[in-house]
Amino acid sequence: MSKPIQKERTRAQESTNAIERLYISMRHLFSRGFYKPMGVSGETLRKSLLSLRPEIYGSIAEDKTELNGLVYVIERLPEGIEECQFIYLTADEGYRNSKFKAIIPPKRRRNCYRIDKNQMNIEITRGRSEIYDILTHLTFLFIESHKIKDRVVINSGDSFIREWLQLEDIVLNYKTLTDEEKDVIVVHLGNVLGRTYDEVYDAYNTFATEENPNRFFHLIYWLGKLAINEALFDQKRSVKFSSVLIEEIGHHYYGEIWANNIKKVLLDNGLIERPIHIISANMHSVMNSIYAQNALPKEAKNHKDFQLFEVLSNANSSALQSAVKNYASENGLIYIKDTSGTNINVQVIDTDKIDFDTNSFNKVNSVGEKPVIVVMDYAFGEQAFETMDELLKPYKTGGKKIHLDVQSISIMGKAGILEGGKGDIMIPSSHIFEGTADNYPFKNELSKEDLEGFGVQVFDGAMISVLGTSLQNKDLLKFFHDSTWNVIGLEMEGAHYQKAIQSASRIRGNISENVKVRYAYYASDNPLETGATLASGGLGMSGVTPTYAITQKILEQIF
Repeated sequence: MSKPIQKERTRAQESTNAIERLYISMRHLFSRGFYKPMGVSGETLRKSLLSLRPEIYGSIAEDKTELNGLVYVIERLPEGIEECQFIYLTADEGYRNSKFKAIIPPKRRRNCYRIDKNQMNIEITRGRSEIYDILTHLTFLFIESHKIKDRVVINSGDSFIREWLQLEDIVLNYKTLTDEEKDVIVVHLGNVLGRTYDEVYDAYNTFATEENPNRFFHLIYWLGKLAINEALFDQKRSVKFSSVLIEEIGHHYYGEIWANNIKKVLLDNGLIERPIHIISANMHSVMNSIYAQNALPKEAKNHKDFQLFEVLSNANSSALQSAVKNYASENGLIYIKDTSGTNINVQVIDTDKIDFDTNSFNKVNSVGEKPVIVVMDYAFGEQAFETMDELLKPYKTGGKKIHLDVQSISIMGKAGILEGGKGDIMIPSSHIFEGTADNYPFKNELSKEDLEGFGVQVFDGAMISVLGTSLQNKDLLKFFHDSTWNVIGLEMEGAHYQKAIQSASRIRGNISENVKVRYAYYASDNPLETGATLASGGLGMSGVTPTYAITQKILEQIF
């Protein structure tokens, strides 16, 4: 009898297994309550991440330091975290009422608090996905820190290379450097990091701030210093989860408060029994699409079509942005600043107060109706299920239940694309959970044809909802794209939203079975292209056209 042929595992299969190990390990460590990232307890995370080699973490598996990945991670973690031996993940436990100053990372809305020189507390109010996000970033950071340690420690830990001692002198004494002195230390850091002068200089400029132009030097020093303390002095870094966080996670604690705040505003303004259309989007495109033309007649005359939105998207257009907000608030828009901890702000728009005679939209589909639009800011991963699930539940008040007349739910957002490039549009026909065969087909009210003619490419097909955008690699993504799954892109929230919508409409009877759904994404990156990942930078003005094209089509179908 012939032996079965032993097939070697493909890189895609290895990557899938690595993601599954990461997912299981992180949940285990969370249940356990603490772990040491560079100890035995953190070993599975480290090995899985090194096996996976995500595109966004670049050269994580090589000896040289990964600079683009470092920029990406540091922008999403609190300033100063590289100096902290102890990191605590907590629920919202009242730190905002203390004397501690909240530290908010530039690219992630989360409150963090520096408790003392050795401890950083990070508030988790957006569900498990936020925990996965932080733990993978921390694992990357700690791996990189030990690369630095390995390059600067000599003689079995008895001494250090001279470049390191010079860096230490500059950082600890907060020295001001001349351009010539800065060049010297950049050359030295190139040797330490295994990078060229140009690469190190670019990273230096990226991290530099007015308050701390040498921030990059401080970052590299403290990363290396804490790794040295671990290796030579047994001062192990640790990550702990508060007991309150462990108890609250998965119970929709913040989502319920958030949803009830919205429903109370609807009730107080006599809007809760009107037809409701929910849009998950940013906090500017729906408002600008409806109100900007009337709020800025002079600018609208000089800037046709999407040019007006490009002007409004400019960083120095704060006066024009304020004018639109003020006009909108006088003509039906109610802004709900989040106080629940979800970090999801909301706009409620009473379309009965919109002047359609002078507006760019024609009232066709809602003639005789007075629809209300609820615009919710982006959720984060699994938080999408929590918030949508709670929002679609009936509102209990005064001993009675009020079912919301939700007629449509539209999800618009950024996603990674697997063909095409930044700024192109994806129209999904189904969402697939990564690592499982779980899938959510649906009838998308938006079609490929709806979004053609705006000067960007449009693709339709399945989309995959991933554990974290920072965990993807080319081998796995290429498999999804080339196989019969026919995946056109990846994002983090779609399957979670659809799971909440289907359970509310088809099982629990919270909303009508006939609710219309719309999904459309614009590409923030193409992880299959070298130099086109999220770590390579944002969309800039190239994101204006797809953002407003999708918004326009959603509003046309509502109105």
